[in-house]
Amino acid sequence: MDLIHYFLEFLGNPLLVLTQIIRDYGVYIYLFLFLVIFVETGVVVMPLLPGDSLLFAVGLIAATTGQIDIYTVIPLLILAALLGDNVNYFIGRKFGDFIQSKEKILFLKKSHIEETERYFEENGGKTVILARFIPIVRTIAPFVAGAGEMKYKTYIMYCISGAILWVTSITLLGYFLGNIEWVKVNFEKFVLGIVFISVLPIIFKALKRKK
Repeated sequence: MDLIHYFLEFLGNPLLVLTQIIRDYGVYIYLFLFLVIFVETGVVVMPLLPGDSLLFAVGLIAATTGQIDIYTVIPLLILAALLGDNVNYFIGRKFGDFIQSKEKILFLKKSHIEETERYFEENGGKTVILARFIPIVRTIAPFVAGAGEMKYKTYIMYCISGAILWVTSITLLGYFLGNIEWVKVNFEKFVLGIVFISVLPIIFKALKRKK
């Protein structure tokens, strides 16, 4: 399996890829998960990595096979999200003007930043928490907070609350629904449903602006 195909497979079905990694590398799955969550939250130009679907898959594997320990992985991924967000915040502080001057860098588009800035205008500091549950926006919100020079003391309070709420809720959702046969058989459809619900705020706000 070449790298690009593997990456696309991971985006589309993280459950399958996680299962393969556990089979081939065992406990190194924890390092892999830590790095994915860290990069997704900490590298502003990589907003397309799976977040919600990954956490849900982690909870499902923990419930159905026990190959991932739920009591270990939740604190680990909260830490990864916190570290990633802080890196992203300081990237925004240091390189905000430069990155925002570009139309596109890797997977990051200028329109993504503009959308997140509108979220901050409408919701204030709460955006750091709300953005956790919105794909793409959650990667860019810490960057915008830093570029907008939100006070770090204010930012870190929202950051900690958001990381705990996001990782715990989505992982436990996968954990408690993981033993339902329909969910296991229709994992991709269920995850698409989660993603659809996640982007509903963006759709509603876009429709509201058009009206």
